Amino acid sequence: MKKIIGLALLVIGVGLAIWAYQMSGSIGSQLKEAFSGAPTDKVMLLYIGGAASGVVGLFLLIKK
Repeated sequence: MKKIIGLALLVIGVGLAIWAYQMSGSIGSQLKEAFSGAPTDKVMLLYIGGAASGVVGLFLLIKK
C-alpha cells in the first residue's frame, strides 16, 4: 500500500512542477516577475508543493 501511495505522490509532485513551469511562462506571470523580480506566489506554492510531494513519494517508494 505504501508503494501505491508513494507512486501517486510522485506523479502528483511531477504534475505540480510541470504545471508551475507552464504557469511561470504565462504573460501575467512574466510581467509580474519583470516588475517585482520574483515569481508569483501561486507559482512558488506549486513548485514547493510539487517538490515536497515528489520527495515524500520517492521516499515511500524507496523505503522498505
